[in-house]
Amino acid sequence: MAEAILRQGFAERGVDGHRVRSAGTGAWDGASASEGAYLVALEHGLDISDHAATLLTKEIVAEMDIILTMARHHRTRVEELGGRGKTFVLGEYAGLSGPEAEVSDPFGSDIEVYRATFAEIRSLCDRALERLQQAKANED
Repeated sequence: MAEAILRQGFAERGVDGHRVRSAGTGAWDGASASEGAYLVALEHGLDISDHAATLLTKEIVAEMDIILTMARHHRTRVEELGGRGKTFVLGEYAGLSGPEAEVSDPFGSDIEVYRATFAEIRSLCDRALERLQQAKANED
């Protein structure tokens, strides 16, 4: 869901030139999005029917300028793969701290949990996109 939300956020802001890619620290390569994620994304006009999970690798980490994770244990794994200094927990990057900065995985939960997780990720992505835009403006 986060990949689709970020793509939509960039598009809504008219921002080009950013590549958004999803990869998991424990993903089952090739697995489709869960039914809950698919249905909630559709409710928000996002089609993730072609999503195929990708296991995070050193090569993917090396290609990225910034990596946003859902939880601290994900950040730790990304850093082990060479992402130190460019990896952030999404919530922390969006200005939160403590347990509120982490997004729980809704996998296996009911649709209401997926809806709540979607709303949480969207809010955090909006804040992260604002930070990215400010950083870009400061560079120019």
